[in-house]
Amino acid sequence: MIITFIQQAIGQGIAILLGAEGEILTEKGGNLNLGIPGIMYMGGIGGLIGAFMYERSVEDPSAVLGALIAVICTLLISAAGGLLYCFLTATLRANQNVVGLALTTFGVGFGNFFGGSISKLAGGVGQISVATTASAFKAKIPGLCDIPVIGELFFSYGFLTYTAVILAVFLAWWLFRSKAGLNLRAVGEDPSTADSNGINVNKYKYLSTIAGSAIAGLGGLYFVMEYLGGTWSNDGFGDRGWLAVALVILALWNPLHALWGSFLFGALFILYIYIPGLNRGTQELFKMLPYVVTILVLIITSFRNKPENQPPKSLGNSYFREER
Repeated sequence: MIITFIQQAIGQGIAILLGAEGEILTEKGGNLNLGIPGIMYMGGIGGLIGAFMYERSVEDPSAVLGALIAVICTLLISAAGGLLYCFLTATLRANQNVVGLALTTFGVGFGNFFGGSISKLAGGVGQISVATTASAFKAKIPGLCDIPVIGELFFSYGFLTYTAVILAVFLAWWLFRSKAGLNLRAVGEDPSTADSNGINVNKYKYLSTIAGSAIAGLGGLYFVMEYLGGTWSNDGFGDRGWLAVALVILALWNPLHALWGSFLFGALFILYIYIPGLNRGTQELFKMLPYVVTILVLIITSFRNKPENQPPKSLGNSYFREER
């Protein structure tokens, strides 16, 4: 039971981790993209539709090619969501919070609408299945996954799980050890000062938001393909997108902290299933634990007041050069 619980916690946490990684990259540049939950929906349904159309168009579909098409579709549609966010906030000067919430509403509706429409083509009611493509996402590491206990805990996941872990390590190095990462953090802290030092503020804001959205979209694809096995169910994501946003705060804007934080969130998210005798009301209280933990972390860090544990100073504020 313990091994199963850990595996399920990791499975729940990876989608949240990818969403949080994307939002950390975005927020380090000063943009507060509350559209991440919607972008995860868009990424999930975009990849699923791409794989579905491919499988329907050939007699003997390849799982690997289907997975590649799904990933490309997810990255494109998720990046488009980030580009739309940047255009509305930086060019049309719309409020970041309003745009983010509108993008989430649009993304959820987009996913549910196309999910329902495609499911009718598949002859189902509210559900699509791309089992062939999903098999590539769920494929375990051969040989290593057969090792007792260790293989089950560390080598029995699909490639997006390992991609999420590698991304966390890479983003931590890039943000805190590279010149480009330093420039991005400078933009997030004080865009006016960064601009006066020759840093192209708009370029960093655009690229970090677009790349962050693409990464978050992979979280939606992971949940649909690897966790659910290539099926779509309207509103099946639940509040995982908002948990990803909450994880950014829990992780103190550090991708490595998000790594262990996502597993903690995943464990808390399913803890009620493994505790016998809980009624419906008590189960809902247990589902609140990830948010309670986030609030506690916020309180503790506010007392410590360490600069490295605080959000970027310009977070949520768009930068317009002529107003500096």
